[in-house]
Amino acid sequence: MLRESMAAAVRPRKQVLQPALWSSVYPGVGRCGSTSCCWPPGARRYLLTDNIVKLREFQHKKVAIACNLSGTKETYFRKVEEKLTHKKLILKNELKTLLHLCESQDDMTLAKNVIYRYHAENRNITLGEYKFGPLFMRLCYELDLEESAVELIKDQHLQGFFSDCTSFNLLMDMLFIKGKYESALEVLVEMRNQSLKFNKETYVLAFAVCYKLNSPESFNICTTLMEESLTKGEVLPRRAFCFAVALALNQNQVAEAVSIFSHIMNPESIICTNLNLLIHIQSDMLKTLIEILKKATAENLSKFVKRDEFPEEVLAKVREKVKDKPTLLNSFDEIYGKLHENGQVTTCTLDDMLCQTSRYNSQVVLFNRKTVSRRTFQPLSRSLWSE
Repeated sequence: MLRESMAAAVRPRKQVLQPALWSSVYPGVGRCGSTSCCWPPGARRYLLTDNIVKLREFQHKKVAIACNLSGTKETYFRKVEEKLTHKKLILKNELKTLLHLCESQDDMTLAKNVIYRYHAENRNITLGEYKFGPLFMRLCYELDLEESAVELIKDQHLQGFFSDCTSFNLLMDMLFIKGKYESALEVLVEMRNQSLKFNKETYVLAFAVCYKLNSPESFNICTTLMEESLTKGEVLPRRAFCFAVALALNQNQVAEAVSIFSHIMNPESIICTNLNLLIHIQSDMLKTLIEILKKATAENLSKFVKRDEFPEEVLAKVREKVKDKPTLLNSFDEIYGKLHENGQVTTCTLDDMLCQTSRYNSQVVLFNRKTVSRRTFQPLSRSLWSE
């Protein structure tokens, strides 16, 4: 059973996973070329985009609530503490305000006590109720309190308080950033135990965590989750499949990697091209491998078409594979030179490519909005369509 295998995978092991260093979590980003990473400014090593994390909106709301507060934060906290002491009813807006006013771990101690009281009083009122889970997770995200978040989300006394996949996704993203992959898998197990439906972001996070753990157990979890989702007719994101392919290759499961890759409906991406190269390397399909690289240097491509880019580490594996075959080696050296001339070689690793995501999605929205009124067919005021 998957649940048992997931539980076994999160048991403590003899070897300790090294936490990701912040320098690798937030790598420097440069322009494309043979000497720097090829990702746009704003790309970072996390898996959820701004329109899901919504940290900036949360922080703006914190400022607004603090400015509109009647009295000081300390006075408000004392009033809430008095209500706890005298066992008075905690109102929804009181908890919302409290969470928006928290600025430290000490503040969170009171917030957690209020959450327990509020949930005990309202555990049976769920229909149409405000979901506090994402709000609490964004607060933990801001204050770097992922351990507190794990503690509460697994607490049986709070069953139902985190009743949405967004809360779990935000927490797994937090843990992924910190390199705490075992804890992230525990959160995934808890999410499954609570019978919450996975969404597309959940699958990306789940497969990314399994990829980072890189063990037979995590590979089994990844493939089982994928098979279950495909059996249900769910469409998984390309990025989730990419993590699964990379994990299969790391586990030397080449046939599985080929099978997973075949599920990618649109493999026209830099990451997919490099994964395809690795599949060919591990399958000893060397002539086809050289053809793929040769095609990437084609001179008849329009300057408006973005060329594929290749990490030095992937090209080094190609060279290692063909080094004892003079004809293929000569072809590779010629292609390698052209790739450098075209700025198609990067020092980014494949892991960098997999784990980085641009956080500029929200800036694209305006370009997709209608700028002409459907009723009058006149241009809309910029102040209207930019809101």
